[in-house]
Amino acid sequence: MQNRMIALLSAVLVLVGGASLWAAGGTDNTIHIALTAPLTGDYAEYGVNFQRSVQMGIDEINAQGGVLGKKYVLSVGDSRGDPKESVSLAQKWTSDPSIVAEIGDFTSSCCLASQPIYDAAGMVQLSPTASATTFTPGSVWSFSIVGTQAYEQPFMADLAFNKLKIKRMAILFINNDWGMDTQKFFKENFEKIGGKIVAVESFFQGEKDFNAVLTKLKESKPDALYMATMYNDGALISLQRQKMGWDIPVLGPSSLYSTELTKLGGSSVNGLYTNVSFFAKDTDPRVQAYVTGFQKRFGATPNFHAALAYDAIYILTEAIRRAGSTDKQAIRDALAGIKGFQGLTGTITFTPNRDAIKGYKAVQVVNGDFKLLK
Repeated sequence: MQNRMIALLSAVLVLVGGASLWAAGGTDNTIHIALTAPLTGDYAEYGVNFQRSVQMGIDEINAQGGVLGKKYVLSVGDSRGDPKESVSLAQKWTSDPSIVAEIGDFTSSCCLASQPIYDAAGMVQLSPTASATTFTPGSVWSFSIVGTQAYEQPFMADLAFNKLKIKRMAILFINNDWGMDTQKFFKENFEKIGGKIVAVESFFQGEKDFNAVLTKLKESKPDALYMATMYNDGALISLQRQKMGWDIPVLGPSSLYSTELTKLGGSSVNGLYTNVSFFAKDTDPRVQAYVTGFQKRFGATPNFHAALAYDAIYILTEAIRRAGSTDKQAIRDALAGIKGFQGLTGTITFTPNRDAIKGYKAVQVVNGDFKLLK
């Protein structure tokens, strides 16, 4: 009887030990993280590139021995760009004790919707691209590496007013958290340096007919049009603007830096101005190594958002390395303390609000291809 009791106690201890080990991030030689991205739907190109870049980074890190001697295991969920789906995935990830951190989502609206779930669970929510100024201040567990619209839009306002000599601007923006932030900071900064906003109109995700709103904007007689949209809406708006014969300079945020914009928009997006913190034709050896590897593996050229996702897995890895463990609090604290991280999209130092200040380069679509402006 005594031997049976000892054996039973030993079995219980093994199970408890195994449960503790699993709760610490996986088995003794794995670290589990999650990726939330719009793999289908309107923003699929962004989400697919997220998955490609994060998996590419993980494969490289695992091939080099992993982090803390452990190999990454990635769980991937499709948010479809829908805040409700992002919330469901957040609940799924945070209820799994093996997952120690999450990368994603793509849109600010999805990140804001799921933020309370990660906050309550005490799990890092690291978005490569959420740029709404309301995102990272909402939780000490939320981080973003793209830079907020408060940083990006002064650059675009300066490009429009001082470089391109545009004095009168009309704005068309998608009516969500990101779109409202983008138009607000562009408008404020353009007016502050002497420009005039002559009309502002918005639309909701899923709208396809922009003729009426474009006619209203055209009647305001602007020198140029600022589109605060993603690539899919930007292409459709440009095609309809071209069809109605409204030939005018067009500018927009870095969300428009996408090969899908030029594929879908064709000649209607020629001449469009935007900005990037990463350019695939940059001669930097690290950039070219990434671009070449991405092209070889996926048969496509990575865009700015793909590079941000690649930076996300590497900066998360640096945080885990500094933490020296997979403890969620330790990872969060190490991530918050990162300064001067050399990413493909520029040097990353987290502000007290856990977003990043980036540098920007102006680009223009010329004959269906993005070219750096001198």
